[in-house]
Amino acid sequence: MKPDAVRGHLDGLILAVLESGPLHGYAIIEALQARSGGALDLPTGTVYPALRRLERAALVSGAWSTVGGRQRRTYTLTRAGRHALARQRAEWAEFSSVVDAVLRPRTIPEAAS
Repeated sequence: MKPDAVRGHLDGLILAVLESGPLHGYAIIEALQARSGGALDLPTGTVYPALRRLERAALVSGAWSTVGGRQRRTYTLTRAGRHALARQRAEWAEFSSVVDAVLRPRTIPEAAS
């Protein structure tokens, strides 16, 4: 799946994978890929700017740590992030229901004889 296909939904996807607990940036990319069955293979240049945006909006908090001599930033969902995720889930349910209603094949009534 192309990164453009998730435009407008990436923030919600990231918030959803952080719901189960803190993850560092690359682990978020791996979680997105795993949870999507491999369909979401997003480059770091897509995910890291979104993480910075979510952090500025106080939807996630980040903290630096050193693991194996390497610095990495671990992100945690904030209370505001949990509320934002709930809103995005509700909006997605409504949106996908509307799109499904439009895209679902319609049965054509038979002409009256």
